[in-house]
Amino acid sequence: MTARIPYVLAYACAISLSILFVYPYYWMFVGSFRTTEEILTAPLRLLPEVFNLSAYGEITSIGGASLLRLTVNSFWITTASTAIAVVVTALGAYALTRRPKMLGFNLIRYGFLLTIMYPFMLLVIPVFIVMFHLGLLGSYSGIILFLSLGPIQFFLFEQFFRSFPKELIDAALMDGASELGVLFRVVLPVARPVVGTVTLVTFLLNWSQWFPVLVISRTPDTYTLPAALLSMNSELGTNFQGIMALATLTTVPVVIVFVLTQRRVMQGIAAGAIKG
Repeated sequence: MTARIPYVLAYACAISLSILFVYPYYWMFVGSFRTTEEILTAPLRLLPEVFNLSAYGEITSIGGASLLRLTVNSFWITTASTAIAVVVTALGAYALTRRPKMLGFNLIRYGFLLTIMYPFMLLVIPVFIVMFHLGLLGSYSGIILFLSLGPIQFFLFEQFFRSFPKELIDAALMDGASELGVLFRVVLPVARPVVGTVTLVTFLLNWSQWFPVLVISRTPDTYTLPAALLSMNSELGTNFQGIMALATLTTVPVVIVFVLTQRRVMQGIAAGAIKG
């Protein structure tokens, strides 16, 4: 019996931490059914006084853009940027591991590392200037191009490719396969767990991005759901109930995707880390 005490304590701590992390989301969900006055007068209330759905009706149009358009923008921008990021980072990581001493490759690697450490907020002016000269301001292409930058994804692929048996690659090359053929026919089929993990991580990260959307967009027509959240704060005040409702709708897809795929994500990250 005494041997089980550590396990009971560990589970009790885990449950307590889970409640601590879940509570803000629950409070946000409950707040979407309460008026702003009720939220400010009794902020810690666990249940709404009445289930008021008026906030969900108010957010059907935000800043002149419909909620449907914002939702479609979120899915389109996130899906397109995720697909580009996975393909580009896979190609780049494979090339770097195959030719690590080629001129400029180490500089690219350190550039990705610097990108991870560099705060997004310091990129406002550079991003705006680059997108202006490329003629991509106010376009979906500019937002997608910026979100396609994937330093974390690059390092996940790199760690896996470094551990891949070189004998299999050499055998495929001797059989007449090209480097791209080796990558797509030999390496990537084995790397499916890592590819799945990179795809899911990229999707979750890009879905929540709001900074590049606000910098590159010129009108709310190209906003995503996270960017629309910020537009609900105005000089006339803050619509707490509307923010709670929109935040709930914004996080629902992320929560569903993560709950359904969390085990695969953890296994993929562990595989890439251990094999690296």
